[in-house]
Amino acid sequence: MTILMKAPLSLHEGSFEYLLSQWGQRLSYPSDIVKINLRDTKFIDPFGMVGLIQFGRYLRLNGRNPFLLLPNSLDVLRYLDRMDFFKYVQNLFYLEPQDFTIEEKYLRRHHSDVLLEITSIENTDDVHIIVEKVRERAENILNIHLHYGPMEIDSFVVALSEICQNIPEHSKDMGFVGIQKYFYGKKLKKNVVKIAVMDLGIGIKESLSPKYASYASHWSDLTAIHLALFKGCSRYDDPGRGQGLTNVRKWVQKWNGKMVIRSGTAYTGLIPTWEFAPYKRSSLTFFPGTLVSLILPEKSL
Repeated sequence: MTILMKAPLSLHEGSFEYLLSQWGQRLSYPSDIVKINLRDTKFIDPFGMVGLIQFGRYLRLNGRNPFLLLPNSLDVLRYLDRMDFFKYVQNLFYLEPQDFTIEEKYLRRHHSDVLLEITSIENTDDVHIIVEKVRERAENILNIHLHYGPMEIDSFVVALSEICQNIPEHSKDMGFVGIQKYFYGKKLKKNVVKIAVMDLGIGIKESLSPKYASYASHWSDLTAIHLALFKGCSRYDDPGRGQGLTNVRKWVQKWNGKMVIRSGTAYTGLIPTWEFAPYKRSSLTFFPGTLVSLILPEKSL
């Protein structure tokens, strides 16, 4: 029996949970073939792309054979190609159709809306390369489209570095990051930058357990995420350690942005007034590691 999962029409930080919930319902099925159907999907943002890559890794690590039924939309295929999505999924999934071609590929222009293609993170050197690449492109996107000045751009780069650095320092796994600029017409009527960073590592709960589990009346993924995001807690005792996510959260809050962290069976975060979503959820389908989503809107002039 083949396990078939259908992706939503729009795959992003909010709807990715729908895909994971389908997996939770089919987890016990005695089949090593898992097919994810993207045929009708019309939009996939960096969170959706990185999420699919990590889900493919997760299935492989658990002895499954994942298949990806590619979108019918040529525009979606072009965009996935432009973001280097196929560079990673071709080694994780069996792609259907196998012999697909993408005509009239999107050219990598200097004024592109892509701040960072999907990029792997395995060590600190990777983080340095990512930060420098984003800084080089920041003027064209963060300054022109989001009206960020030098200080805001510096804060953006520091925030990105903090989140990415958590992977080699804490996760005990590799990770992926992707960044793209969009126009939020319905909700904000503003440009936004979306950042997605994920790993399949030990997760926040296991990372903080040695220091904090005994102090909590109910030690859970939700409690651990809350401590890391709002209390500056870290597995390390060095002064100043553990403030990374908390400082990023404060910066996102200052600019009326959205920040969500999912780890294990829960997520919590900072939800602005322009977004309709619960700020925390628990008892979700288990997924290893840590998934981080940031949405930063343009600055009002």
